[in-house]
Amino acid sequence: MASTFANKPQTLVRETGNMFAVALEGLRATFRVRDWKREYIDQCWFIAKVTSLPVILIAIPFGMVIALDVGSLNQQLGAQSATGAVMLLAIVREASPVAAALMIAGAGGSAMTADIGSRKIRDEIAAMEVMGINPIHRLVTPRLWAAATVSLLLVSLVGVAGLAGGFIFNVQVQHVTAGAYFSGFTTLAQLADLWSALAKAFVFGLIAAMVACYKGLYCKGGPKGVGDAVNQAVVVAFILLFFANFVMTTLYFALVPQKL
Repeated sequence: MASTFANKPQTLVRETGNMFAVALEGLRATFRVRDWKREYIDQCWFIAKVTSLPVILIAIPFGMVIALDVGSLNQQLGAQSATGAVMLLAIVREASPVAAALMIAGAGGSAMTADIGSRKIRDEIAAMEVMGINPIHRLVTPRLWAAATVSLLLVSLVGVAGLAGGFIFNVQVQHVTAGAYFSGFTTLAQLADLWSALAKAFVFGLIAAMVACYKGLYCKGGPKGVGDAVNQAVVVAFILLFFANFVMTTLYFALVPQKL
């Protein structure tokens, strides 16, 4: 029993190393665009198709909830014009990259794991290796870049939908003027907040695709193993995304002076 618990940290370190090795090997083939551009376009279209509508449906009520909480507090303090500033910071800088990444990991990532895992148990991966085709370059590279690209696009979608939901609730329900709502955008926000959100989205998309592809490539145990790999990929991706969000947010506040 003691040896079993002693081996768990070693297994975790080995799994983490293998995961990042797969991602780095996939990124190494980035400049061989001709080999993976068709798969990249297909994956971009697929991920965008399965994530666009759900992420809008998440962003609108999320913006309304923030407007409800912040707007009620600001009304008590007599600072209704500050609602727009808080909305922009909360949605654009924090919520939009996280929501986009979670949707990619949950919807797109699970599909990636299932697809690659199915190829694995049907021995298609082994067949590609026999034919001299690197499966990581052919399958992982386009999925990494597709997830990162779509994640960047979803940030804008989440930001617009969330701010629109906040506008509707703040202006129509709480009776704050539209001018006060929009004028607050420039009070606390700065261009660095947008670049921070885009950088987060790019990294989060790579992480989600990295975990999904790794779990698909290394799944075993037949169809049940594919299902287990999908569940593991979603859980591990969520954990890594929240940890990466904490690290990147901490670095952002340490390196970028905040607007007062």
